[in-house]
Amino acid sequence: MPPEENSELIPTSTETLLAFFKALADTNRLRIIGLLAGGSYTVDELATELGLGASTTSHHLKRLWEVGLVAAIPRGYYRYYELREDSLKDMATRLLGSDELTLLADRTGAHPSTDPKTLQYKVMRAFTDGAGRITAFPVQAKKHKALMEYVATAFEHGTRYTEQQVNTILERFNEDVAYMRRSLVDLGFMDREGGGGLYWLV
Repeated sequence: MPPEENSELIPTSTETLLAFFKALADTNRLRIIGLLAGGSYTVDELATELGLGASTTSHHLKRLWEVGLVAAIPRGYYRYYELREDSLKDMATRLLGSDELTLLADRTGAHPSTDPKTLQYKVMRAFTDGAGRITAFPVQAKKHKALMEYVATAFEHGTRYTEQQVNTILERFNEDVAYMRRSLVDLGFMDREGGGGLYWLV
């Protein structure tokens, strides 16, 4: 899912530490991590294993996805959730490193509401679902830009994409691929050749 790149969007800050540990501070979410450590599951399969409703299970998955611990992989008509072990290890290293822990004592930084990365994190929570799909596009320009920055992480630098390839990737986020494609170019995240040519990250 698109969430594959999610961990790069979460700011390393006190707020990040709190979000990470809050996500793990729930018995059912820990059970989900344990189940996913053994393989991939759909929401319904996890709900059955947990003895919970599908909506409750989706809520728990969203909390885990928000901190980059799970990814959703489309397979046919279903989405399978997988544990991002690399993200778990990376996040543990970053968050528990001595350099990061010393930041907890720093009270001179910008207020979270003015921190661009924190804005992006809040936009992600408000405008995407547990599978990383966009549920609505924000009207406010800076929020829209933050959302498109998230979409841009699905592409790789140094790779040139045909319009069809771009559309296929964008379909993972929302069905309005033309709008997202234009936004990525207009906001300067991607460039393209004239006449519907190749696209690439800038």
